[in-house]
Amino acid sequence: MKITFYGSSLLSSYWNGAATYYRGILSQLAQRGHQIHFYEPDAFERQQHRDIDPPEWARVTVYQATPEGLRSVLDQAGNADIVVKASGVGVFDDELVEGVLDRAAPDALRIYWDVDAAATLEEIAGTPDHPLRRRLPEFDLVLTYGGGPPVVSHYEQLGARRCVPIYNALDPATHHPVAPDPRFSADLSFLANRLPDREARVEEFFLRAAAALPDRSFLLGGNGWETKAMPANVRLLGHVGTRDHNAFNCTPSAVLNVARDSMANVGFSPATRVFEAAGAAACLITDAWEGIELFLTPDTEVLVARDGQDVAEHVRSLTPERAHGIGQAGLARVLAEHTYAHRGAEADRLLRSAVAGKRETVAA
Repeated sequence: MKITFYGSSLLSSYWNGAATYYRGILSQLAQRGHQIHFYEPDAFERQQHRDIDPPEWARVTVYQATPEGLRSVLDQAGNADIVVKASGVGVFDDELVEGVLDRAAPDALRIYWDVDAAATLEEIAGTPDHPLRRRLPEFDLVLTYGGGPPVVSHYEQLGARRCVPIYNALDPATHHPVAPDPRFSADLSFLANRLPDREARVEEFFLRAAAALPDRSFLLGGNGWETKAMPANVRLLGHVGTRDHNAFNCTPSAVLNVARDSMANVGFSPATRVFEAAGAAACLITDAWEGIELFLTPDTEVLVARDGQDVAEHVRSLTPERAHGIGQAGLARVLAEHTYAHRGAEADRLLRSAVAGKRETVAA
């Protein structure tokens, strides 16, 4: 089937944490016979920081972030069996919602694919005239990359016909163990862009731990941190491209995951970094959130911290042997249950069934 997908960027992970999720899911759908056409705006300098060239498995159109550029690509919405509007494109999000719903073919499956559901729901819940909330019941399907039962229930209460989580996962061909790289040596590393709804948790789980362990080394990668006050034992890297993620995860003694406020509050929302780190056999320390055991088992496949003091204690007591054992156990778990091949098969079954149901309804 032909899938037209309007998202932030397939080609660049620059200020775009959804890139690896898009790549993992859509490449698997392409392997299952779907024709993917991805439309992304030329915005936020992403095209100047590409991680990949246009892949063989998808056609990619980069459009100008102008009203004229938007109109030129929305005209293509009527040519697909499945039309997807992803959350967080960053420019013309409201217009894309309207355009996808208005221009899709009558028998096409219309999907809102939310890569930050907790934040989206918080935004639209108190705004009845928000374009997405107003037109949400017109989408045939809402897909999310996390959130579990709380997000499904919330979306259905707001009028979604159906909401299904398709969790992010591991692409073993992209993220896997590699040799250590001295550039990324540290006792604890953390990779994330600086965002308002995560900063306080980064202060608690990462910076507080660093301050408590002045004799240990901490490494922080991601955009936006250069103006943030840091303990002396924290080294800043700036943007870390996806090509360096394996070495970033394999080299330090442990790697930290810190959820954004909204995802931590809702739970059932493992970040892409969780699977990338586990796929590289890193010893992962994550902040505590509901549902972690559905993906990795605490104390054997991942270490869980309630606060910065817990993080510091994990780092202080971690031996090379224990770190290695946790990393190997986490790798085995995600390979067995949480690869994009697993998610792609799930999404393929769901989409084919939904398209068939839509066509039957329209024909009747």
